[in-house]
Amino acid sequence: MIRFEQVSKVYPDGTSAVDGLDFEVAEGELVTLVGPSGCGKTTTMMMVNRLIEPTAGRILVNGEDIAGVDPVELRRRIGYVIQQVGLFPHRTVLDNTATVPFLTGWKKDRARARAAELLDLVGLDPSVYGPRYPEQLSGGQRQRVGVARALAADPPVLLMDEPFGAVDPVVRERLQDEFLGLQATVRKTVLLVTHDIEEAVRMGDRIAVYGQGHIEQFDTPASVLGAPATPYVAQFVGADRGLKRLSVTSVQQEDLEEPPRARLDEPVGPAAARLRAEGARWAVVLNERGELHGWVSTDDLARVGSDDLVVGNLARRMNAWVPMGAPLKHAFSEMLQWDAGWVAVLDGARLVGVLTPRKLHEALRRSVEADALGVAPHEVAFDSVADA
Repeated sequence: MIRFEQVSKVYPDGTSAVDGLDFEVAEGELVTLVGPSGCGKTTTMMMVNRLIEPTAGRILVNGEDIAGVDPVELRRRIGYVIQQVGLFPHRTVLDNTATVPFLTGWKKDRARARAAELLDLVGLDPSVYGPRYPEQLSGGQRQRVGVARALAADPPVLLMDEPFGAVDPVVRERLQDEFLGLQATVRKTVLLVTHDIEEAVRMGDRIAVYGQGHIEQFDTPASVLGAPATPYVAQFVGADRGLKRLSVTSVQQEDLEEPPRARLDEPVGPAAARLRAEGARWAVVLNERGELHGWVSTDDLARVGSDDLVVGNLARRMNAWVPMGAPLKHAFSEMLQWDAGWVAVLDGARLVGVLTPRKLHEALRRSVEADALGVAPHEVAFDSVADA
């Protein structure tokens, strides 16, 4: 969808912003451009909509050399989201969102209907927020309007320049999650500029790590963190890249252990005897459909020891759980938040297994070694510390 062919930019004073860029962004792919200030990542992005003209090379969008496209027409076909949003203060949120459809000749009713649809898509009720003005919104709300405005004319390409940098960390993480959910629906081809490696890892299908004016590594987040291509990349992603990799490594079936189980309607006495015979100190409590109800301590069951009660009467709420496929970072956070020795992993409400700290560590090691060897994670075998 976007292709750079030996693209360079040299300013009149001789400053080289980028040199010999040669990479491609596939249709529907979100690529993050990350690097320190002044490395050329914003210049790269701004050459795509010709806010900056390259000195050499070609940029093609959907197979078309953009040098032959009228710049104004080109910009109306490409969504653009910037850090400070750039909303018009004298126009309502609805009319701000409808800006590009208005400019491209849409009738007013159609443009506003599209704007209302997009506001709803980014989580802003158009009947509530549409009549407001930008100054009446929070920073996070203005950023959502900026995204909605960029999508209003349904552009195939979206450029995002530090889109979440002007809000606090809590709002930033929420906006990142919301945008990733939105991207899963709209599947735009996205270039996102950031200086934050954690944001780059979290958001990108692939990452372009910039040195001074050139790309040091262009690869998946897992590969950049697990196998930095150069000492510069290793230094940039940081010595804690293993921890960062937790956010791009998901929980898989082979990472899970089978926990002790008890039925919701099982009498307490037999359940206590069975679990003690198995050497279990606790058990997950499931209903007849295998759905998670909670957990119970074997000591609690033994202390009551009555067949007049069922396990469900003593079950405790399960706080530490994640859905199957969640990032290991999420699972680790749940362990820490609830001071838990394991995390339940669910498919819907059905229990799949539990993830323990040992298994989490193995999953991370397996992911790193799989990248190093060029094989699938399930093909990696190694000795566990616990097995030594």
